[in-house]
Amino acid sequence: MTTTLQYAIREALNGVKDPEIDSVSILDLGMVETMDAEATEHGYLVRVTLLPTFLGCPALEIIKKNTESALQVIPNVEQVDVQFRFDPPWTSDRITEQGMQGLKEFGIAPPRFEQGKWEIDCPYCGSTYVTMENLFGPTACRSILYCKSCKNPFEAMKPVSTLM
Repeated sequence: MTTTLQYAIREALNGVKDPEIDSVSILDLGMVETMDAEATEHGYLVRVTLLPTFLGCPALEIIKKNTESALQVIPNVEQVDVQFRFDPPWTSDRITEQGMQGLKEFGIAPPRFEQGKWEIDCPYCGSTYVTMENLFGPTACRSILYCKSCKNPFEAMKPVSTLM
């Protein structure tokens, strides 16, 4: 795979956003496990393997189709193969710093799991003076919390770890 093609693939994947969190790409969420390209007779076959953030996530098919669409417009890409893989499992440690910032900008507290404890800071004011209102948020990967400092409700992404 050429450096130019590798760059184009990364840029295309960076443009694929989580359908429910449009400020964070699948790259920054750490969903991209592998990406490669193989020369074919008339161009390239691009293969991408994604790790789902949660089993049963209803957005997986949308993410797959958006990934395929983004890769198919790259010059000389003839075929695209996007697959989901469940091993290794995705963990919240895979989220990049840019992804964490994107979650905050969207009003979602990024997951922090330290020393066996789920630490949550308000994405609006940074306070740790928060309470859990409901473990079950609008999606399987988020919970609803309330900041007692700035008085704002917010969502927090649940931490996922292989050590939990």
